[in-house]
Amino acid sequence: MQAAIVCASDMENLGAEMVNSDGTLQYYEENAAGFTSNTISADMEETRQRFLNLLPENAHILDFGCGSGRDTKAFLESGYAVEAIDGSAELCRIASEYTGIRVRQMLFQELDAKNTYDGIWACSSILHLEKADLSEVLRRIAEALKPDGVLYTSFKYGTFEGVRKGRYFTDFTEESLNEFWKSFPSLKIVETWITQDVRPGRGSERWINLLARRV
Repeated sequence: MQAAIVCASDMENLGAEMVNSDGTLQYYEENAAGFTSNTISADMEETRQRFLNLLPENAHILDFGCGSGRDTKAFLESGYAVEAIDGSAELCRIASEYTGIRVRQMLFQELDAKNTYDGIWACSSILHLEKADLSEVLRRIAEALKPDGVLYTSFKYGTFEGVRKGRYFTDFTEESLNEFWKSFPSLKIVETWITQDVRPGRGSERWINLLARRV
């Protein structure tokens, strides 16, 4: 089964207080085509499979910050029910065309589902939140997952917090991520692991990946 949700593409419907003051959202609006071309072919199959191995058959997945729609399409082609959201209207348009479903424009802070998803895939997405906002969003994610539901997310590896090349980033190491995660007992860490960036020419960059289960 495949699930589609409506794309709300009118940016004026978003309250001004919800728009990223650091310019991250504007960056993606202005650079959507280039971002898509740089990421759409990135090989995430191994990581997707680690996530899917923890889900039931016919799982209901939310791609939380879907970007180009790369992973949404892969999940759909594997037969999963998938919803997808992104904060950028232009990326919503691109991802909708690429995946064949309509993608909803929504900020992470607007997630209000309860006990809905078997899995939430937040690949290289919620790393753009400051820690206070990230904490709130993780609590919303926990509520949106079904009991035993699984979250996958990833962050750039390091200690940096701030604007870098037009976007806000919160980076983590193993130690800082484990410490930060103590505030979310309902999302029990299954595993963390380090990977190199799979995009061409970016192999020197490292990522920290996390799988957690709602308990």
